[in-house]
Amino acid sequence: MSANPSQELLLHRPDDCHLHLRDGAALAAVLPASARVFGRAIIMPNLQPPILNTAQALEYRARILAAVPPGVDFSPLMTLYLTDHTSPEEIRLAQASGAIFGVKLYPAGATTHSDAGVTSLRSIMPALTEMEKLDLPLLVHGEVNDPEVDIFDREQVFIDRVLTPIMRDFPSLRVVFEHITTIDAADYVALGPPTLAATITPQHLLYNRNALFRGGLQAHNYCLPVLKREVHRRALVKAATSGLPKFFLGTDSAPHARGAKESACGCAGCYTAPLALELYAEAFEAAGALDRLDDFASRFGAEFYRLPRATDTIKLRRRDWQVPADLPFGDQRIVPFRASDALRWKVEA
Repeated sequence: MSANPSQELLLHRPDDCHLHLRDGAALAAVLPASARVFGRAIIMPNLQPPILNTAQALEYRARILAAVPPGVDFSPLMTLYLTDHTSPEEIRLAQASGAIFGVKLYPAGATTHSDAGVTSLRSIMPALTEMEKLDLPLLVHGEVNDPEVDIFDREQVFIDRVLTPIMRDFPSLRVVFEHITTIDAADYVALGPPTLAATITPQHLLYNRNALFRGGLQAHNYCLPVLKREVHRRALVKAATSGLPKFFLGTDSAPHARGAKESACGCAGCYTAPLALELYAEAFEAAGALDRLDDFASRFGAEFYRLPRATDTIKLRRRDWQVPADLPFGDQRIVPFRASDALRWKVEA
């Protein structure tokens, strides 16, 4: 949208189609970073305890809205946590609420706070049938949790074992393959039906798995699904910058306190919210595709979720700045992705 994209970018206000906000003091600490940039966000339901029903989702939504800074327009788009016991009746309540925009499938044990997740496809067939009938999207964490499967292969095996049967048996069900990380997933989505789309995170566009070990174990680069080989990173950049409406922005910004990351068993998740749009601009600029960032960030996700595109705008300006070393997180501290690094794009206030 900008007349001088080498120095500034004027974008429609973007949507974050995959965001973790936590709750309580953590919610209050991290929400402003997302709300200052993104007008809407698909909110993940994997709290402790998880958001299992419509009443809980509406209560969580009220807590989010109460934490939005004064004068800021931010709309949380809620989701339910799918379990083996999610009923068709609950799906009907969710769809009727007008506030719930998807149902999240976490394979049990595959990622953070996923212990209550799905253990078998058979158990969720009634819920998926109702979701397809009511046109309520399914959002998937695309990894199997099988100790026999190498962690770098879990996405491909998920495609074969889980996603392909769902797409076959529920051809009208809209599905978002979230935070894809491999060439296999990018090709699967690109060649799939219009009902299938994917989100891509900034860290997976910018880094391969070497970033996990450069100069020692880099806890703040650890997320699930993990970073993959360079061939996969390049495939994700190609997908994100392709102009195909199947691929859109989803940060998967996942805040954890410093101590929970820098520990003997560190949590998975990259806290990208304070610099997410700047990171996407960096990735798109490196690919020579800044002119395609606006659609990726603010058009394609809205169209897939059948929402109006934002009419207000946000400006990115070329300006050197340094990412803070850490930030407040309730009574603790949180380390953002790329902490203390220099970036060359900055969202204007």
